[in-house]
Amino acid sequence: MYVNIGGGCVLRGEGIVAVFDMDNATWSRVTRAALARAEKLGEVVNAAEDLPRSFVLCEEGGKRRIYLSQLSSAAIARRSAAELR
Repeated sequence: MYVNIGGGCVLRGEGIVAVFDMDNATWSRVTRAALARAEKLGEVVNAAEDLPRSFVLCEEGGKRRIYLSQLSSAAIARRSAAELR
């Protein structure tokens, strides 16, 4: 199963660990620090053409990536649920 997260980026559904809403998740100092660390390590991929509304945490083959998306976390969840049917 593959999930389109916008911006021409398609992810394997099996590799998706979690989907976060950018506004709600970034209230936490810990989350902001984790995103900053991932950015420094080159683990962040910007798939948003505009301001990101969500981010998707993926892990495949022992490598972690965070994808920024312009779609809402609810839209990504709907798309991944539709792929399961």
